[in-house]
Amino acid sequence: MISKFYEISKLKEKVNLYLFYGENEGQKLDTIKSNFTSYTKENTYKYSEKDLINDNHLFFDKIYSKSFFEKEKLILIYDITDKILDLIKETIDIITSEIKIILLAKKLEKKSKIRNFFEKNKKILIVPFYEDTPQTLLSIARKILTESKINLSSENLNLIIERSQGDRVNLKNELEKIINFCQNNKKLDSKDILRLTNLSENYSAGELVDNCLSKNKKKTLNILNENIPSSEDNILILRTFLNKLKRLRKLKLSLEQSNNIDQAINSFKPPIFWKDKDLIKQQIKMWDLDDIETFIIDLNDTESLVKKNPQVSNQIMNNMILDKLKKLISRFNYINYFI
Repeated sequence: MISKFYEISKLKEKVNLYLFYGENEGQKLDTIKSNFTSYTKENTYKYSEKDLINDNHLFFDKIYSKSFFEKEKLILIYDITDKILDLIKETIDIITSEIKIILLAKKLEKKSKIRNFFEKNKKILIVPFYEDTPQTLLSIARKILTESKINLSSENLNLIIERSQGDRVNLKNELEKIINFCQNNKKLDSKDILRLTNLSENYSAGELVDNCLSKNKKKTLNILNENIPSSEDNILILRTFLNKLKRLRKLKLSLEQSNNIDQAINSFKPPIFWKDKDLIKQQIKMWDLDDIETFIIDLNDTESLVKKNPQVSNQIMNNMILDKLKKLISRFNYINYFI
């Protein structure tokens, strides 16, 4: 049965099996925290799909086992695909009311077998989690800052949201830094925000991405050489690339309707920070839609590689960036030769 995240509170007493899917990991986490508050670390169990497929006894043992001290259980299963469907079918009739099972997946196509199974079965619940809109992120930021009695200008709020790359988990992490900073400093300006949201002491993820997208090979290489990001940092860099490329794609598409580049930039939502407008104008002129689409596909492939091989994530990341720079610069120079 298909449901909305805000309907779970009314249905959770009747439903024991859930499938949460979509890219909004932060909203999934918030939904679990707000609706399943009685579950603690002691009675919450986390598995990956791979764990349970390799050893399904692990799963059934946890369902059947009972303890005098443990009346409720919450089982979270990550990285869900169609491979686990047969195992889930076996559990529907044996789950007791004390057990809640939440399956967590990212993108599930309409033809997905497990998605169709959940959508058609009225005993179980499937909930899509779509990307947050800028308005939603703005509302979250205002609520958190108001609770901490911190007032920021609209410009600085939009800057924080932009730096969070459209991700509410990143947003909350950045807001926590800002709240800690404001405890000892009454004033906060855009320079403070840029510094607080840096990837490292020297450069931010956004600065690396902007230089690459502007085909500034020298500066991009300097940033790569001066930083040794963690695997988690590399995921952030990839998602920064993704969000900035999506913004470029929207701007390029809007220019097909109106050929006024300044109007497209000024009317863009969320608002583009004034210091970035000239840079983005430059990037719009450098990129075409086909190159943007190809880059987005390559980013998704690279993220999968980084996650599977965290020990060599820097090498994977550097190779991807250098390969893109080499191809794009040579292509740009080739085009300019004939202009």
